[in-house]
Amino acid sequence: MISKTNQLEFRLLRYFLVLAENLHYTQSAELLFISQSALSQQIKQLEAILGRQLFKRTNRKVELTTAGTLFVTQAKQILKQVDDALAHWHSQLAGEEGQLTIGFVGSAMYRYLPPIIKKYSALHPKINLKLEELINKEQLRALENDTLDVGFMRSNSVTSNMQLKLVYRENFSLVLPEDHAIDASNFENIGALSEESFILFPNENSPLYYQQILNLCAEYGFSPKISHKSIHGPTIFKLVENKMGIAIVPNSLRDDFNYKIKFIELTNVSHTTSLFAVWKKANENAALHQFLEQL
Repeated sequence: MISKTNQLEFRLLRYFLVLAENLHYTQSAELLFISQSALSQQIKQLEAILGRQLFKRTNRKVELTTAGTLFVTQAKQILKQVDDALAHWHSQLAGEEGQLTIGFVGSAMYRYLPPIIKKYSALHPKINLKLEELINKEQLRALENDTLDVGFMRSNSVTSNMQLKLVYRENFSLVLPEDHAIDASNFENIGALSEESFILFPNENSPLYYQQILNLCAEYGFSPKISHKSIHGPTIFKLVENKMGIAIVPNSLRDDFNYKIKFIELTNVSHTTSLFAVWKKANENAALHQFLEQL
């Protein structure tokens, strides 16, 4: 049994393994750059800690005892675990291994994020990427709680301990039922749709985006009549398909194939929608800083 008053030092294990391999005190001491007497004292200390004799010593040779032979395997395993753990730690510090948790609003995954994530994964294959679709305020909460490394959101309202970076700007697109009288060929401006019911993202979930839509409509002299609210693109498209209202969405969210709807990109308006990357200034995850360099 190992003495409770002593601790097993890794140095002693390394000395033991060198002697166990060479079975010669002088040669082993030279390899370890210590004196023969110092090596002998270290081995005796190890034996005292373990409570077992590890070597048989005679004037002519040194041999491992049964306990010593068995302990070789254990010592190697202990040191390997320590070396592996330290190597893993250094890799994490260097951003070569570890985990990066990314939050995003749904529209960010349609066009902007996939190529960035694909490139990052190719450059850093040992980084485990964890992706979470979250609304703006959920991302901010997760960043504050350190359960998210970086978020991609359509909001620039963050606290002073957060860093904000504009990463993508795009046009809005009008979403209409497939058989709506207005299409790209006769569309002039959204003022012609002032009497329509609108389906919007909830104000409490995306106030910047919501306000941009209101400002856009205000420029053409009306305030939109809001019939429904949803944070999910497919839900919005299904509502439009069933003539429950029309919508204005980021152009990257458009889906021209799976619904009976049509899109008109708003290219001649002063308002666009922006996607921001947000992260906590104090976050020291090396994987995060490598990801930010790629942005």
